[in-house]
Amino acid sequence: MVCSSNQNRSMESHYLLKKQGFDVSSYGTGTHVKLPGPSLREPNVYEFGTPYKHMFDDLRRKDPDLYKRNGILPMLKRNLSVKLAPQRWQDNAADGYFDIVFTFEEKVFDMVLEDLHNRDQVLLKSVLVINLEVKDNHEEAAVGARLALDLCEQIEAVESWEDSIDDIMISFENKHRRKLMYSISFY
Repeated sequence: MVCSSNQNRSMESHYLLKKQGFDVSSYGTGTHVKLPGPSLREPNVYEFGTPYKHMFDDLRRKDPDLYKRNGILPMLKRNLSVKLAPQRWQDNAADGYFDIVFTFEEKVFDMVLEDLHNRDQVLLKSVLVINLEVKDNHEEAAVGARLALDLCEQIEAVESWEDSIDDIMISFENKHRRKLMYSISFY
């Protein structure tokens, strides 16, 4: 599960799929982790690897009412129940390989594909990269997580996704009226 900051969309999906028994990881592709601040010009910026607990404590100290009202504190509380800290996709090579990578924004999809193409492809193991466009807000992240779960269940139900992927995607798009982008890359 990959979004820009490994905070909202990727973490909501990580949380739901983990709860449903999937082996799942999540990442961000940005240069920093950005969370809304008191204004658009004043985001809260952290390095990848900064523990969610640190961010939670920092924002609770700065303005607990604001960050509770805008959903950032509850989101960080959820995140720290899933893993220690946000991780950056481009730094994940040591984590091994994945069968499927979900992104939630076209820009992130492009960055993941570019990164995979720039890696040494020694295993020649295929990876399905899917973009499910999801607005970066709490409500849409919850919807996107349920859609990602549905798609994962459909893919898991077939013997060989490589043989069935086009039919699965068309069925999903018709059922949910959501357009998907997908590509196959290799490790």
